[in-house]
Amino acid sequence: MIALKGGSGKTTVATHLALAAHLRGLDTLLVDIDPQASSHEVLSARQGPGPACLTSTGPRLMSAQLAAVGLNKDLLLIDTPAGVVEDVSEAIVLADAAVMVVRPTLLDLAALTRTLSIVRQLRKPSTVVVNQAPVAREGVEAPVVQRALRALEYMRLPVAPVIVRARAVYQTAVETGRSAEEMADRAAAREIAALWDYIDKALLEPEIDGRAHAEAREDPETATEAAGESQP
Repeated sequence: MIALKGGSGKTTVATHLALAAHLRGLDTLLVDIDPQASSHEVLSARQGPGPACLTSTGPRLMSAQLAAVGLNKDLLLIDTPAGVVEDVSEAIVLADAAVMVVRPTLLDLAALTRTLSIVRQLRKPSTVVVNQAPVAREGVEAPVVQRALRALEYMRLPVAPVIVRARAVYQTAVETGRSAEEMADRAAAREIAALWDYIDKALLEPEIDGRAHAEAREDPETATEAAGESQP
C-alpha cells in the first residue's frame, strides 16, 4: 500500500484488505513499515483470530518476506510510510504489485506522481484506489471526484472500479480491529468486498498464474501441478 501524502487513509485500506483476505480463508501477513505502526495497532486491537501483523523497516523487508515464505503464508501485504521514498521504493522492488491510495484532492494526486515513475520503471502491476470520496448522489459523482478521475485518466493509471467512500463506519471498525464487512453498514461492506474481488482478480491471480507459467519453462511437470493449485 502506497500513499506518500499523509492522511490518505492508506492504513484503513491496508487493514481492510488484510482482513478481507483473512475472512476468505487466506493465511495473511501484514508487514507495517510505517514508523507510526498504525496497522499494527489496528490489528492488535482485534478480538479473536485475524491476519498476522508485524512491524519492520524498509531495509529489513526482505527478511520479513523470507519469513512469510518460510511460514507458508498465502499473502503478504506491506503498509508503507508516508513521505519516506526510500522505504516505499524498497517495498515496490519486493512486491508483486502496488496499490496506490489517494484521496480526490490535488495534493494527493501531486504526491502520487512521485511514486509513479518508480512503479513504471520496475514494470510492476499497479492500481489506484480512490479513498475517502464523498458518496455519489443519485449516481452522480461530486465534482471533486470527477476532477480526480479525469486526472488519473490523464496520467494513464489503472483505477480500481470501486471507490471507497467517506463513511464513519471505517473509523469505528478499525478502532476495534475489525473490517466494515463485519459491521452493520451494508454499503461499506459491499465496497470492501468488491474492492477485494477486484484486487484479487486484477493483481493477485495474474501473479500466481505468471509464476506458474515461469516454472513451466523450467519444470513442466511441477508447473502443471502449481497451475492446477492456483485454480479456484
